[in-house]
Amino acid sequence: MVAREPDVIVLDKPAGWLVHPVGTDVPDLVTWARAEGLGRLRPAHRLDLDTSGLVVLARTAAAAAAVGVELMEGTVHKRYQALVYDVPDAEGVVELALADARRGRPLPARTRWRCDERLGRFAFLSLWPETGRKHQLRRHLLAIGHPVVGDREYAVRPFRKVPGFPGRLWLHAAELRLASGRGWSAPLPDVLVAHLALLRGGV
Repeated sequence: MVAREPDVIVLDKPAGWLVHPVGTDVPDLVTWARAEGLGRLRPAHRLDLDTSGLVVLARTAAAAAAVGVELMEGTVHKRYQALVYDVPDAEGVVELALADARRGRPLPARTRWRCDERLGRFAFLSLWPETGRKHQLRRHLLAIGHPVVGDREYAVRPFRKVPGFPGRLWLHAAELRLASGRGWSAPLPDVLVAHLALLRGGV
């Protein structure tokens, strides 16, 4: 658990977990929280199954709605970390509308990114989504020719071998800050830290 506050609980979701139950055997945060005696919590936002990192669970419907409004208005600051193929420029912005199946039309989407470290044929990035479209970061990175390592849906073709591949999507939700100034952070999982160390060794 990252934080336990009067209106929200913030968890560091492992890769391979869902945020809420969908009737499968896949573990999820909402069911886990109830089993731990944390009550009936409401996800204030989503995080992909294979992405690790920060998730805010609200204790009340009002708290969930308040965070939801911030997300819609773009006042929530979120930073992700990713390992991508090839080495991009030092920093940049992707402004590319993304198709939305539910609405039946493309929606504006904007992502800022910065290359924090060059690691041979790979790069370690910080990413700031300024909108919240489905799979936005993964789709934007693929569009500029730097797909996320381990992404099976928005994947490199043909397949390229990754030394010491950690067996998961290389994407982590590292920071989240609300307009009120409240914020939280989650460190990279150990398996990703170990993989960076391996790549830094020149493998």
